[in-house]
Amino acid sequence: MQGRKILLGVTGGIAAYKAAELCRLMVKGGADVRVVMSEAACEFLTPLTMETLSGKPVPVKMFGRTLGALTHIEVSRDAELLVIAPATADYLARCAGGRASDLISAVTLAFKGPVIAAPAMNANMWSNPATRRNLATLETEHGWRIVPPGHGELACGAIGDGRMAELDEILRAVGDALGGDLRGLRVVVAAGPTEEAIDPVRVISNRSSGRMGYAIAAVAIRRGAAVTLVAGPTALEPPRAASLIRVRTALEMERAVNDAAQGADAVVMAAAVADFRPARPSETKLKKSSAGKGPTLGLVQNPDILGGLGARFAGSDRPVRIGFALETEGLVDAARTKLVAKRCHLMVGNLAADGLGGDENDAILVDDAGLERRSGRVSKTALAGAILDWLAARLGISGGR
Repeated sequence: MQGRKILLGVTGGIAAYKAAELCRLMVKGGADVRVVMSEAACEFLTPLTMETLSGKPVPVKMFGRTLGALTHIEVSRDAELLVIAPATADYLARCAGGRASDLISAVTLAFKGPVIAAPAMNANMWSNPATRRNLATLETEHGWRIVPPGHGELACGAIGDGRMAELDEILRAVGDALGGDLRGLRVVVAAGPTEEAIDPVRVISNRSSGRMGYAIAAVAIRRGAAVTLVAGPTALEPPRAASLIRVRTALEMERAVNDAAQGADAVVMAAAVADFRPARPSETKLKKSSAGKGPTLGLVQNPDILGGLGARFAGSDRPVRIGFALETEGLVDAARTKLVAKRCHLMVGNLAADGLGGDENDAILVDDAGLERRSGRVSKTALAGAILDWLAARLGISGGR
């Protein structure tokens, strides 16, 4: 942390008192720490305490004059990393919605670097579906790293999940973000479905949301990689630092991935490419038949993008090729078969019921060295981290597991 500029945000929860020790430890580690607090946080911890520990004025109000009229811009301008500890449910909800209704949320919205958030709240609030959606949005679309709360006795007296993560966990996340173990690597990620036109109105597609690929892109960026994201049609906001290539059809995705793969260190094919496309899409909308019979579609097979990469780079360790096997049965055998057939280095297999369209996944990782490891049910962001840990280890990067 020596000489690194860290912005520490403190929101209004009982765990705010722990932010004082977190600030002290970061300063002790050599970091240049600036603190911003919400007005609610001041009910638990005084700005004077944080000013004493950081050695800098602590802004609280949007329209205060601590640093001038544009405090929210000035505070966020020079920092390399934003750490929010604790992060309340209300703060997370406002940030997921892009709101800037107080100074700390405005600072967050204006900040362009990596964000680490350590949530702390009541167990029921933590498990609420709205909180889970907000966390998924912040992780996948905004590229945040969430340091999940621990299990134990809460301020309300209940036992459950919700107490802020231990400080060493937060500091470890800070170190990872500043270290950037994938720095200097070029990673290509293909995400989302493809669409194949039947006529100007209808398409052949699938239920892929794109969340897995977007999570991989966001985590890779957070760990320092330069990411090219080849994205099929999705409703997701891409990570801001990604080099985005939007495509619609399998043929468009094939061209984009092949172009981006040249000189890349890794290609992650998390996209759900349509296997077939209509041979002759109609130029006009197909009408219903009065006899109740629908049109007959002649289909042709789409290219195997990952298999094509395997053939193109056969015998080469670069780019490292990572594929996904989405199955409904026989998962392990199917993943192993695809690993060999497509000449990949790693295949991530999951059942459609476990991962398609949701925020979590339960996958198995198999590689060409004989690895077979189950992830257990985890968030897509956590699975992305496990995949990139494997990639780092494959490339001999310190920190890869």
